[in-house]
Amino acid sequence: METSIFKKIFRLILGAFMTLAGIGHLTFQRGEFQAQVPRWLPQDPHFIDFVVLSSGVVEISLGLALIFLVKHQIKVGLTLALFFVAIFPGNISQYTNGISAFGLDTDEKRLIRLFFQPLLILWALWSTTALGYLKSRFTKAS
Repeated sequence: METSIFKKIFRLILGAFMTLAGIGHLTFQRGEFQAQVPRWLPQDPHFIDFVVLSSGVVEISLGLALIFLVKHQIKVGLTLALFFVAIFPGNISQYTNGISAFGLDTDEKRLIRLFFQPLLILWALWSTTALGYLKSRFTKAS
């Protein structure tokens, strides 16, 4: 599948965003990410820190893969979309438990944030041509 320059730019932007977010998990935003770990998970501080650090490593890996593994962009896009689905409970927990982090200090802001997760999923799928791949696979199956 041919990728437009527009999609390439957006894939690179998303890759840079993911890499920076992953670095934030490991360093300057570690506490904010710890606050987002869902309350239904064990609340042992070491476990929470492990979740934050490991998800940061995954984000850095996915970000760099978006930038450099162009031949595998569909697989990377699908994996990133699944990752965004997997971390969505953290956003829900932030909203339902009224946790202030990342400047989301009101229920309204936290609720609005929930609606951005589907956009990130679509961004990952669209910018890597995984969306077109899925459409073609489901069209053939019908």
